[in-house]
Amino acid sequence: MRLAFMGTPDFSVPALGELIAAGHDVAAVYCRAPQPSGRGHKTHPCPVQLFAESHGLEVRTPRSFKDAAAVDAFAALDLDAAIVVAYGLILPEAVLNAPRLGCFNLHASLLPRWRGAAPIQRAIMACDGKTGVQVMRMEKGLDTGPILLSETLEITKDDTAGTMHDRLSAAGAALLPRALAALERGAVVETPQSLVGVTYAEKISPAEARIDWSRPARLVDCYIRGLSPAPGAWFEAPSPKGPQRIKALMSKTASGAGDPGTILCTDDRLVIACGDGAVEISRAQRAGKSPQPAAEFLRGFPLARGAKV
Repeated sequence: MRLAFMGTPDFSVPALGELIAAGHDVAAVYCRAPQPSGRGHKTHPCPVQLFAESHGLEVRTPRSFKDAAAVDAFAALDLDAAIVVAYGLILPEAVLNAPRLGCFNLHASLLPRWRGAAPIQRAIMACDGKTGVQVMRMEKGLDTGPILLSETLEITKDDTAGTMHDRLSAAGAALLPRALAALERGAVVETPQSLVGVTYAEKISPAEARIDWSRPARLVDCYIRGLSPAPGAWFEAPSPKGPQRIKALMSKTASGAGDPGTILCTDDRLVIACGDGAVEISRAQRAGKSPQPAAEFLRGFPLARGAKV
């Protein structure tokens, strides 16, 4: 099939690789325009652009599709379909309707649960037991289209947003060629989404990432793992220099009880009381430092038992 691929972050790269390996003709790859970052605010191509250029594919980086010229250039590709994987730009109806078969999105949740920007993080933060990837036909609404194909994955007690990101990326990359093959054969059954159970995965704000120790330990544990490795759930710990912000990057529920936010154990383990039960933080990070196992972290940043965070 003659395709356009539209994606930006590293999550999208395996999907593009699988489409190339399956023999599809990728006429153009669309990415977000390079953004200034780091010291000096230099612009850097996104992971999809780097991968596409290494395979000799044409890369396009329009700032938006509000310009009629960008829409006309897309329509001129004369596509069978367009594949969208974490692209980051809104596509107007003129773009959605331009390919012969339509535009299709690979979404990292089991719709209609967790429509929107941060489905991987939100699923773990909510203590969901499962999530998945789905290929859906794109419509004007936000992640509202019918589903072509799905793959369900269990969320384990050891999963973080980082591990689920990698698992879902690989599962989605394997799912896309199957969906396109069925679409080409006319063998796809498009299933409308349920109107029940709709939730939205809002973008994570830095302020939201602060840990609320008054919540039950199970929810605090899920919150920590759902925000790891980025942006990182955080709390403030006492120090001679004043409160220091600490990121909690890995955790598990633990035995113990006390006033929420009270440090219960610092003997090579960092256990903190929650509203119900306690959480053991097994990996933490201070500002300007690398992530460390709890025992190593506590040797460099001692915390007193009974102190409040």
